[in-house]
Amino acid sequence: MPPAAAECLRAAEVVVGYKTYVDLLAPVLRPGQEVHATGMRQEVDRCRFAVDQALSGRRVALVCSGDPGIYALAGLVFEVLRTRPEGAGLPVRVVPGISALNACAALLGAPLVHDFAVVSLSDLLTPWEVIRRRVEAAAAADFVLVLYNPRSRRRVRQLGEAVEILLRHRPEATPAGVVRRAARGGEEVRVLTLGELAGADVDMQTTVIVGNSRTFTWNGRMVTPRGYEAKYRLDAPGGADGGETA
Repeated sequence: MPPAAAECLRAAEVVVGYKTYVDLLAPVLRPGQEVHATGMRQEVDRCRFAVDQALSGRRVALVCSGDPGIYALAGLVFEVLRTRPEGAGLPVRVVPGISALNACAALLGAPLVHDFAVVSLSDLLTPWEVIRRRVEAAAAADFVLVLYNPRSRRRVRQLGEAVEILLRHRPEATPAGVVRRAARGGEEVRVLTLGELAGADVDMQTTVIVGNSRTFTWNGRMVTPRGYEAKYRLDAPGGADGGETA
């Protein structure tokens, strides 16, 4: 959590969020602060409540995990506001956070140093055929691919199908990072291969990063080169870059 987010939470009159996320905020919130927590799949109700409270003149903090603009509720807030005649006059501040893709990449090494794509495998709001096309396009374009929501108790086949698509475009030995509960208690970090990924133990708290054709592993870390080695001598003594090469 960045300092700006903590400041906004402490300044809020009302804090609204998914119960699990709100529980994580206990060290940050002020004693006696009004908190409105709801369960899974009640995102629309949370956003409506937060908007109603804000339109009544109260200062509201709506809590998301990671970054509010990446698979979270910032977009839904604006959609709800757009349905209200008075919505355009409400000041809204989207406070950036650390998304799972940032946190997981740091734990794995440096897998996102070159171009990458991000796809959620959850078909709750997006048809699976649309998701398949996006995975296929990212695989064909040789993007490093970040997969959110790889598997749930209800969704058990999607990760395997995504791996099948990827294997048509890159070898089984391609590095694949699997991170569960990044920066939280019970954190798990594993570097596998694409060939091992379909059978990996993953859930909704797991993020997967699949390397591109140039991603390698070194000292237990995933690294996707940016291209410096093609232009400079990386082994030059004394820190000199050695100049460009032909």
